[in-house]
Amino acid sequence: MTSQERIKALFEAVPGLDDSMDAARRRAATAIGAISLGLIAIIFAWLGDKAQQIFNQFQSQNPYAPLVLTPAVFVAVVWITNRWTSDARGSGIPQVMAAGKDLDLAYTKLLSMPTALAKLLLTVAMLLAGGSVGREGPTVQVAAAVMVTCHRLFRVPMTAGVLIAGGAAGVAAAFNTPLAGVAFAIEELAAAFEQRVAVLVMGAVVVSGLVSLGLSGDYVYFGIMHETLKVSSVVLIAPVAGVVGGALGGLFSRTLLAFARSGHSWFVMVRKRPVLVAFVCGLLVAVLGLVTGGSTWGTGYEVTKLMVEGHQSASPWFGPAKFLATAATAVSGAPGGIFAPSLSVGAGVGQLLAFCFPDDPMPAIVLLGMTGYFVGVVRAPLTAVIILMETTASRGMILPLFATAIIADAVSKLVCREKLYHGLSRSFSSHGEAKAKQA
Repeated sequence: MTSQERIKALFEAVPGLDDSMDAARRRAATAIGAISLGLIAIIFAWLGDKAQQIFNQFQSQNPYAPLVLTPAVFVAVVWITNRWTSDARGSGIPQVMAAGKDLDLAYTKLLSMPTALAKLLLTVAMLLAGGSVGREGPTVQVAAAVMVTCHRLFRVPMTAGVLIAGGAAGVAAAFNTPLAGVAFAIEELAAAFEQRVAVLVMGAVVVSGLVSLGLSGDYVYFGIMHETLKVSSVVLIAPVAGVVGGALGGLFSRTLLAFARSGHSWFVMVRKRPVLVAFVCGLLVAVLGLVTGGSTWGTGYEVTKLMVEGHQSASPWFGPAKFLATAATAVSGAPGGIFAPSLSVGAGVGQLLAFCFPDDPMPAIVLLGMTGYFVGVVRAPLTAVIILMETTASRGMILPLFATAIIADAVSKLVCREKLYHGLSRSFSSHGEAKAKQA
């Protein structure tokens, strides 16, 4: 009998020993994965911020250069994505959803580390050119890929719970919002949220959050919002913010789903010319940035933070222009998330609504605008409320936020019945099946 056979016989002779070893390996894989993705999220955040700084400095010295640079980078990124790493296109959240529904996809390129690295680098490239993208969606895909890799190294079978935990930890690390990570797992990533998955999610969120907290410190993503609204104001403003934000968010979702999946001849023709579409989208983003003084380039984080803290208001055109810039960037098919840009669009919407209610504090109305539009896009009201409560430290606004979110969710459903991420995940599921058949 060989040594390997003796070891195997020993495991079989001791009841439960093999199962306990599997459980230990599973816990080790999850813990190491959570630590790794926390570190990656910090590096990704630093690279994204640095990319936006470089672009802003370059544009200030060369005011009209984006008219050439932005379309050129859009074309290059989309061509590279379609040519070599098509699984890295778009947000990243639909990819994780597709793999959660079909675990076989977790072992394809969809959640591989090369795809994750390409996702990270191409998203940074988009920020270097002023693309209206965020890093939260890409962080979710990268986090899931890290979890898959760790479980492969420890020879532990993948489960949907592991993917959900990785995605939740990715959201938590990207925004420094642990509660929002858990809520996002419940609302978006998990079709059935069991107790065992809940413990796994919370464990991964805690570990990745501690890594981020230890290295980056405790911070409030959008700054602290001190304002509140009177009950009489909430009764008037929350329904308006919910209706307007939900309708615009639903329109955004419907637009993206049409470009991604519609069988109409015009949309089919557009999808056959991805490079041309990328050029047109890039040119539109460049022009919008020049017209608005650069406020629509990048995530829109700086402008939004100033509005939330009440230090400065943006141009009245910021909201509509950011809406178009984000839609153009997303339609191009380039890698990049829509979380942060959508929150920025919502801030612009809230600012416009504040002009209609001049007697109430603008930062509070801006926050309701962010809630209404973000819920309209992602249709995850609990996640939206918790994200905004954690990123602005606005516990006094919790009830107005919930009222706005509930209304926005109902209105968005009337405009676009299918949830955005769920609709987009279907294309990756069919893509994975096609590749499996070819193999």
